[in-house]
Amino acid sequence: MDQGKMKIVYAITSRETKPGSGASTPRKYWSRIGVAFVNRDGSLSVKLEALPVSGELHIRDYVPPAPDVVPARPARTTDTRAIA
Repeated sequence: MDQGKMKIVYAITSRETKPGSGASTPRKYWSRIGVAFVNRDGSLSVKLEALPVSGELHIRDYVPPAPDVVPARPARTTDTRAIA
């Protein structure tokens, strides 16, 4: 697959950070909800895993992560001793 033709689909929602805090500008949250692919004729094929409540989609070019970046995972405990 040509990654240059792959795009990521987001739904952007605006929410107040803390209800009643008096913040005048709401915070925007980006939710990844699918992918899109550019067809030969320039049109888009979109595959969604969710539907935005607002009905608005934001489609951006896919940017692969840097090869040296490893996603952080929480540490697993393997200690099986009973706690007395």
